[in-house]
Amino acid sequence: MIKTLIERLLSSILVILGSLVLVFAIIYVLPGDPVLSMLDPSTATPEMIANLRHQLGLDQPFHVQFGRYFAGILRGDFGKSMINSEPVLPKIMNHFPATLTLTLASTLLSVVFGVLLGVLSAVYRNRWIDVVARLVGLFGISMPTFWSGILLILLFSVQLGWFPAMGSDGLATLVLPAAALGIVGAGFIVRMVRNSMVEVLNEPFIVTLRAKGLAEKKVMYLHALRNALIPAITVIGIHIGDLMAGTVVVETVFSRQGIGRIIADAIMARDLPVVQGVVFFSAIVYVGVNFLVDLSYNYIDPRVRRSNAS
Repeated sequence: MIKTLIERLLSSILVILGSLVLVFAIIYVLPGDPVLSMLDPSTATPEMIANLRHQLGLDQPFHVQFGRYFAGILRGDFGKSMINSEPVLPKIMNHFPATLTLTLASTLLSVVFGVLLGVLSAVYRNRWIDVVARLVGLFGISMPTFWSGILLILLFSVQLGWFPAMGSDGLATLVLPAAALGIVGAGFIVRMVRNSMVEVLNEPFIVTLRAKGLAEKKVMYLHALRNALIPAITVIGIHIGDLMAGTVVVETVFSRQGIGRIIADAIMARDLPVVQGVVFFSAIVYVGVNFLVDLSYNYIDPRVRRSNAS
């Protein structure tokens, strides 16, 4: 177990380092000069542009810029904004709670409705509830988050007036954006849980448990569902990372002040340190979530625990 933990931890660190190099390289080769967005084009002279590029270190080669940036990351310094010189990491941490709350709320909705509909769809195959569950799954996968968000605003905010359409203060402002993201996740989870449950219910050990007279509820929810959740948990872990990316669209639609809104504004302003910081921070969260998902396999599936022990 300890050996497996160390191996997974080292692989996660390598992925984080690789993402850091990749993000910095992509930003480095992007066309355009961020210095031009910081100066007034009508008054900026070549000397002013050159001096500012030198002050920011943008006139140095790639390895020098990356080395300085990496050294700052090790100190917890993600750089400063080119627009207002605000430190990037405190800026991210100030807005991260709004994104984290939205991600957790939408994940909760996805898991609850996805697992519930997936199990019912597998247990009552080829019945009306199975048809409804599969339609919900298809709808969730097919519907873009910006479109579902607009529809939710038109129905529950404009027409019914139940929830506010914009903002990030209070529980009421969380409902619609969480639902917009949760619909997508529920669609994937419904399909995954249904397929896994159908396969597990046809396994010989399920037939044996029923032959021994074990109650059907225990067969379904204690044995079958536990085995069927392994691939579903993998999807949930990946989905949380997708939600971090999906918040860019949803936070823009609902005017929420999260890190998705930060990176959208930074891209428009060509504020490269903020873009680098947010993308790298999101990569750390994504890798961390999937690391925890890998560890959860040992507690959910005894077969994984035995294979790791051997």
